[in-house]
Amino acid sequence: MRHARRWTDIEDDEAGANRQTASLAALAVLLLIVVASLGIIHTLRYKATIEDCLLSGRTNCAEAVSLP
Repeated sequence: MRHARRWTDIEDDEAGANRQTASLAALAVLLLIVVASLGIIHTLRYKATIEDCLLSGRTNCAEAVSLP
């Protein structure tokens, strides 16, 4: 009877470790998506600023609008 309990404890520990690994992997993927989204937003905002500058008739927009 004692051996059966030991095996279930080991299986529970393995299941917990697997859940933790899956959670950490999901967190890493989520952080990657957030960072990529922020990069895309930054690039689109810069391009929109350049476009607005060009549409206003200016010719030196690259100098007027620089990346921080």
